Amino acid sequence: VALKRMLNFNVPPVKNSTGEPVWKVLIYDRFGQDIISPLLSVKELRDMGITLHLLLHSDRDAIPDVPAVYFVMPTEENIDRMCQDLRNQLYESYYLNFISAISRSKLEDIANAAIGANAVTQVAKVFDQYLNFITLEDDMFVLCNQNKELVSYRAINRPDITDTEMETIMDTIVDSLFCFFVTLGAIPIIRCSRGTAAEMVAVKLDKKLRENLRDARNSLFTGDTLGAGQFSFQRPLLVLVDRNIDLATPLHHTWTYQALVHDVLDFHLNRVNLEESTGMESTPAGARPKKKNKKSYDLTASDKFWQKHKGSPFPEVAESVQQELESYRAQEDEVKRLKSIMGIEGEDEGAISMLSDNTAKLTSAVSSLPELLEKKRLIDLHTNVATAVLEHIKSRKLDVYFEYEEKIMSKSTLDKSLLDMISDPDAGTPEDKMRLFLIYYISSAQAPSEIDLEQYKKALMDAGCNLAPLSYIKQWKAFTKMASAPTSYGNSTPKPLGLFSRVMNTGSQFVMEGVKNLVLKQQNLPVTRILDSLMEMKSNPETDDYRYFDPKMLRGSDSSVPRNKNPFQEAIVFVVGGGNYIEYQNLIDYIK
Repeated sequence: VALKRMLNFNVPPVKNSTGEPVWKVLIYDRFGQDIISPLLSVKELRDMGITLHLLLHSDRDAIPDVPAVYFVMPTEENIDRMCQDLRNQLYESYYLNFISAISRSKLEDIANAAIGANAVTQVAKVFDQYLNFITLEDDMFVLCNQNKELVSYRAINRPDITDTEMETIMDTIVDSLFCFFVTLGAIPIIRCSRGTAAEMVAVKLDKKLRENLRDARNSLFTGDTLGAGQFSFQRPLLVLVDRNIDLATPLHHTWTYQALVHDVLDFHLNRVNLEESTGMESTPAGARPKKKNKKSYDLTASDKFWQKHKGSPFPEVAESVQQELESYRAQEDEVKRLKSIMGIEGEDEGAISMLSDNTAKLTSAVSSLPELLEKKRLIDLHTNVATAVLEHIKSRKLDVYFEYEEKIMSKSTLDKSLLDMISDPDAGTPEDKMRLFLIYYISSAQAPSEIDLEQYKKALMDAGCNLAPLSYIKQWKAFTKMASAPTSYGNSTPKPLGLFSRVMNTGSQFVMEGVKNLVLKQQNLPVTRILDSLMEMKSNPETDDYRYFDPKMLRGSDSSVPRNKNPFQEAIVFVVGGGNYIEYQNLIDYIK
């Protein structure tokens, strides 16, 4: 909503205006691009009158009679470039939108450039948008993509980090979280664990929200905000969790569709990039091997299959793709029939939209054909993505890893020794083996004896693993003293339903033989358990000493005694150091 409002020159788009939109150019930097691309497609931009969208630092030609909407971070180099645009008189008018608040001094730089270029009247509006976060789902956001390594787990937990570096990281995180709440139009009640990076974030965010509320004239949370009507009168709870409370989950191999795509494929900002396998045709001797085609697919909110199955266990997904395909094949003759009615031969779909003949036959063909073709596109997309995931599962035995790790984490009896898993040359990459061992090490109540550890280390070395992570986790475990009470992950293991072959008939696209058909049992991960205790006001040793901040209270009374005794209706969970799709899915299942 906020983006559409900005693209409409910062006035809410009118629903019933029939007129053409005002044509305009959109200029963004990489940060702006990352914020817009998961939310608005090129077609949606065009519907809003955006004819061109260009990177700020690309060579842009002057288009003197068109207004330009800028959406950029207020960095030194961006400001310089904008001033240059003003001097070169590139556009008719300039709507400057900053992703994050711009400082007074930088604003003066722009003003000076505008005066110098005699372009003051052309600068139509300057806005702080407070949109410095990336929304990937209706119920999920990340801070950033461009320099995510600056706020990563590693950045926060580096042993040699200086205080000033830590301050910078915390400020970056707080800036994004602040933007998030400005956009929501809600002031949260903040809870966080003590003595962690999460606590540093909480203190800073509380301070920033307070300062903004105190400045009544310029407060971002009064009156006409976008979000005023979005929330019930009850305020949301913000739970700030530190990644260190649970390091096993992010290392865990996963079994649900979205988490698998994220784990094994190249998946960023809702787009997955695949190398197409070019089939098995043999290349004649001496010929150059065919280049692999790279294909990218967007997995979006409008993709019904994705929305329905992103949280399903992989075997179910494969089965559903297969069913969709079969139901489409039944309709394929219909597609051919419709195409022939319309006189379209072959694949020329462009012609469909050109027809405006309104005989009854055509009208029905015109309305049902695009729908069928869209269905086909989604089936092809998921066939390709699921096949790519399946190749990883089979070649790395990820089903075995997933099942074995679940057993370790739920303290069940193991059917074969960890050493065998590590030394099996056919199971997994060195990284898979390292992840498995780290989960074992983190989850074990007492660390393995030195003799055992040496034996494991040797096996890991032989498997080609880099042992650096192990030495970090060793220190981490000693330091956090979590060993006394390792996080419990519930005690349910996945139940195999027998192998796939039963479900998958021989005509299936997916050759699933040998892959275990595992079903998940619902159990709450640590992050979900913490949320549950804090939302429902349950007493729980994990959360009883969590700090409580209420930016609306006059003096910053630090108490962990919540004022509010009622359960919360809405909550935002943020993991300092990075959450993951397993936890996201677990929270969704918990809500259901």
